[in-house]
Formats: sequence, structure tokens, C-alpha cells
Amino acid sequence: MGELEALNRTLYLLINGNADTPHGLVQFAIAIGAGLMYLLPVLLLGLWLWGSHGQRSLVLKAALVTLIALFANLAIGTIWPHPRPFMLGLGHAWMAHAANASFPSDHMTIFTCIGLTLLLGGVAGWGVVVLLAGLGVAWARVFLGVHFPLDMLGAVVVSLLVYAAFTPVWRRIGLPVTGVVERLYRSLMAKPIKAGWLRG
Repeated sequence: MGELEALNRTLYLLINGNADTPHGLVQFAIAIGAGLMYLLPVLLLGLWLWGSHGQRSLVLKAALVTLIALFANLAIGTIWPHPRPFMLGLGHAWMAHAANASFPSDHMTIFTCIGLTLLLGGVAGWGVVVLLAGLGVAWARVFLGVHFPLDMLGAVVVSLLVYAAFTPVWRRIGLPVTGVVERLYRSLMAKPIKAGWLRG
């Protein structure tokens, strides 16, 4: 076992909840590690339905950056399927999870991609909120025994690389793509928009 892997396991055991962990703390971690994810679509939907043209463009960019990063994660996990802690018998697993590759973390990837896109795209307040929530999710999923700390670091690196590579592409295609999707949206939601419920 290499030094990096040894460090990874040592950090994991420091963070992972042990047999004496209070039940309330475990439930709190589950709420963060599994529940916060469902608030991201609500945020993006809100930015689309009531946001400006620029915010809608950011929503589309965030979605595409996230999708590409998740495909990158899948490729990495296929080429190098690093086991999860419970697959190695390390620590305590407080939440059920499929026995698939742990590196990089999809959850952390999603939070990082969306948070980074919003932060650098002019919606800094929400970007900071999403990134801070992502840190909470990272802690929770290591605490619950379904990820190693380096799974989270790997997710951040993948997200940064994909964002950096995709941003020049989005500068060229972002305006027409956003325009097409906005026209489709206005066609499908014409009645609520006319009634003033949604922004046109």
C-alpha cells in the first residue's frame, strides 16, 4: 500500500463515525449526505424560471459542466475502480450504498461543478452557498463510511479541469444554445408566463 493510500485511510478513520457515535449525529449526517443533493435542482429551476437571461445561461452551463464531469468520473471509475471503505472492511458504514467505485465522488462533483459555475458566472452568493454545502456533504459521506477523503479531493480536481476545458467552448456556443432552450421554454410555458407566474 502506497503512502498516499495509507494517508487516505488514516484520514478516513479519523473522520468516520465510530461505534460510540450518537444516533442523532448519524441521522444529521445522513440528512446532509443524502438529502442536500435534492435542493440543487430546486435552486437551478428557480434561477431558470425567475432569473435573467444571464442566469439561465449559467443554469445550462452548470448542467453541462456537471454532466461532462460525471462522465469523466465514470471513465475514471471504470479504468481504476477504487473500492469504498466498507468494501475493504474499514471503519463503520452508517448508510447503505452500492459496492461500486468510490473515486471520484459524484456527489462532490455535482456540488463543485454547480457551485463553481455560479460563483464565477456572477451569481456569487448562491455559488458560495452551494460550495459550502458541498463541503458539508463531503464530510457527511466520509463520516458515514461510503467515501474516502481523497474521493472528495479527486472530485474537486475533475470538476476544476472540466470547468476550465468547457468554459471556452461555452463562450462560443452558450448564446445560441441558451436562445434555443429559452424559445422552447417560452413556447411550452406560454400560459403561466402570460399570467405573470413565471418570467418570460
